[in-house]
Amino acid sequence: MINMEAVVKRFGASTVLDGVNLVVAPGEVVAILGASGSGKSTLVRCVNGLEKLDGGSITVDGHDVSDAKQLRAARKCSATVFQLFNLYPHMTAVQNVALAPVEVLKVPRRQAEADARTLLASVGLAERADAFPSQLSGGQRQRVGICRALAMQPRYLLLDEVTSALDPEMTAEVLAILARLAASGTTMVFVTHEIAFAREIASRIVFLDQGRLLVDLPTAQFFAPDGGLALPRIAQFLAKMTIT
Repeated sequence: MINMEAVVKRFGASTVLDGVNLVVAPGEVVAILGASGSGKSTLVRCVNGLEKLDGGSITVDGHDVSDAKQLRAARKCSATVFQLFNLYPHMTAVQNVALAPVEVLKVPRRQAEADARTLLASVGLAERADAFPSQLSGGQRQRVGICRALAMQPRYLLLDEVTSALDPEMTAEVLAILARLAASGTTMVFVTHEIAFAREIASRIVFLDQGRLLVDLPTAQFFAPDGGLALPRIAQFLAKMTIT
């Protein structure tokens, strides 16, 4: 499991995460909601070791992400999809997807590229496998990013606002892929402003407010009048969002 205990992260004098406790078990789909600046993306970056903790601890399947020796093992358990794709521009889609299995998992290149083509085909990109990122739409690039994460066969998939840079049509494409992954049992932790999507696929909703974990509830309870909606801060937040 992913286990976060009393996580604290500061940037200068600003405390971005303030004593966050959260556990994610295999098979769960956890949506992290909250206003901009509440610490959502920072929390994900702390899980994969891209940000160093100022307090508390995070372990991924028992591996402490604050320990340099254990971080490598922790990263083999999880994979992250970023909001701005972060693809290598000089590599084709299939090369981007195959790179980490070759370099990290030591998979033979021919096998890794064959596996990459299978993954790309599964998200409708079989005919674009040899295209460079500059030749792909935003939605296509994000699908490549998802395949790149899945190529590592992670136990946990971390997604940081993966539709924020996409137009509505491309957003729908990517969300459909994520919905299929959730339905297949993929463990996911995702930061999003897509409230309707979170309501549809998440098993739990975590709400951060000014760096603190305000609630951690099953999805149905979070949206219930006598559950999360009974809290003024959550009711205020949801009232400003479009929910269909």
